[in-house]
Amino acid sequence: MTLLSDQADAVRALVESADPGAVWAVGGPDGPHTGSGAADDVHDVGGLTAVLALWPAVGTLVDEGALRLHTPLTAYGDEAAADTPAGTTAHHLLTHPGGTAALTRLVEHLSGSTLAELAAVRVWNPLGMTRTRLADGTLRAPLADLALFLTHLLHPNVPEAGSTAAAPAPLTRAWTAESLRIRTGELTPARGLLWHPAPHGVWTHHAPADPGPAVWISPRHHRWALLLPAARGSLRTTFREAVFTPDASTRSCGPGGIPRA
Repeated sequence: MTLLSDQADAVRALVESADPGAVWAVGGPDGPHTGSGAADDVHDVGGLTAVLALWPAVGTLVDEGALRLHTPLTAYGDEAAADTPAGTTAHHLLTHPGGTAALTRLVEHLSGSTLAELAAVRVWNPLGMTRTRLADGTLRAPLADLALFLTHLLHPNVPEAGSTAAAPAPLTRAWTAESLRIRTGELTPARGLLWHPAPHGVWTHHAPADPGPAVWISPRHHRWALLLPAARGSLRTTFREAVFTPDASTRSCGPGGIPRA
C-alpha cells in the first residue's frame, strides 16, 4: 500500500473539493497527517461516544473479568437487566443496533461510576487524552486526542511516548482483536463489537446522522483515519477509499472529488 505521506496530498485535495469545511486526519507507521485546522481545536464528536467511551470501558471490564460477554445480564442483578428481553447478554448489546443505552447502564452498574468517569479514569487519562470530555451528553475532543486513541488501537501494548507509568495499557490487543472480527455469523449486516466491517480489511464506526463523524482502522494496513464532515454527501465513502484502497492516490478525481475507477 502507498505510504500515507504520498497519499496525504491526494486526500487533502479530495476533501477540499468535496467538503471544504470538513476536518480530517489519517495515521500510520509514517506518522499522522491532518487537514486544515489545529490539532488541539476541540470538536463535537458525540456521534462517536459509543466507540470512544463505551466500547473501551466495556473492554476494561472484560479484561479484568468483571463482565463476561455471553453471560445473561440477570447474573449481574435486576438493575443491570432492566428493560431487556430475557436472556440478553452484553454480546447481544454490542452487536445489535439500539443496545448502547442498556450497555451504558450495565457498565455504570458494574463499575459504580458514570460512563464519563470510567472512560476518563481507565482510558483517556492513561492515553494522555487530557482534553477529551463527556458532559451533558456531548463528547468533545481535539484531533490530537483522537489520534492518540486510534494509534493505541494499532499498537495497544506499547506504552505512550514519554510515559513513565507502570500501569498496563488501557486497551489490550486481545480486546481489540475480539472486537474487530465478525461476531454475527451469517446475519446481515455483519458486525463486530460496536465496530462494522468495511472493504479492504477496514473497520469503521460512524454517527448514524449525515453529516456526522466517522473513524476507520485497519490493523492489516497499520492505518487509521477520522473524518468530521461539515456537509451532507458521499464524502465518507470516497474518503475511506482514498485512504485505504491500495494506490488510490494515483487515480484522478472526477467532479466533487470522487475518485475515478
